[in-house]
Amino acid sequence: MKKRINRLRLREALSGYLFVSPWLVGFFGLTLGPMLFSFYLSFTRWNFHEPMHTLKFIGMANYKHLFLHDPLFWKALYNTTYYSIFAIPTGIVFALFLAMLLNQKLRGIAVFRTIFYVPALVTGVATVVLWQWILNPEFGVLNGILKMIGIHGPAWLYDPVWTKPALIIMHLWGVGTTMLIFLAGLQNIPTHLYEVADLDGANGWQKFLHVTLPMLTPTVFFNLVMAIIGAFQVFTVVYILAGDGGPGNSLLFYVLYLYRKAFVEFEMGYASALAWVLFAILLALTLLVFRSSSLWVYYEGEKR
Repeated sequence: MKKRINRLRLREALSGYLFVSPWLVGFFGLTLGPMLFSFYLSFTRWNFHEPMHTLKFIGMANYKHLFLHDPLFWKALYNTTYYSIFAIPTGIVFALFLAMLLNQKLRGIAVFRTIFYVPALVTGVATVVLWQWILNPEFGVLNGILKMIGIHGPAWLYDPVWTKPALIIMHLWGVGTTMLIFLAGLQNIPTHLYEVADLDGANGWQKFLHVTLPMLTPTVFFNLVMAIIGAFQVFTVVYILAGDGGPGNSLLFYVLYLYRKAFVEFEMGYASALAWVLFAILLALTLLVFRSSSLWVYYEGEKR
């Protein structure tokens, strides 16, 4: 009897591993393997065009050069950090604002939800081409609107001072996914909480501060983590706008610099070091958000 049970368990285990094997092969062969190889490469000097036997182990030399002797690394990190500091909070606030507007029970509201979400489905290349036209300093729509109210618009993508603000404006165009997640969070808030607040005489702002916002903190937490990871990995937009880094390297973002080192200059070891530094930065920021979540994220039913 025990042998039969053991055979059944073994058969179930083998069936489970068989079904999950495509994912395991993909993970170990296409994710974990390349990650470990890139970690090793970060301690080497290797030109991508040269055979593997020319690879030379140089220890921490790539990391030392990166932090001590590479001004473009610091420029790329500054540009990415500047963008993240402004794009992340403005994107979350704007997405929440749209979600609040689209959470109303009005006739035809589904149409407006679709309209506001559609830009998030447009490919990066199409979005960049559209915004290149909108932000054109001579015949662009935005400067045309500013001119109508007596304001001389800036050169936007051609002025180092305005390139990153222009990119932040472009980022707001694609907050549809974040907005949709907030909308789902809003619709998941129990209505009896608002009824109790009404009985207590709370106004709209007080209900938002003491009911809506606390109940939305898990959604804010999720969107914040995803926004941090996304902001530090911006590539497509800046690559199309300015593959050379833009005026004064003002659009030389971190992943663009990594791409340049790997696939333009073919310094694969140095590019791997850049990748692992980015991984460390994202890991530290994500852990910081997770550690701080106990102070501001509220889960219904959680004991305090």
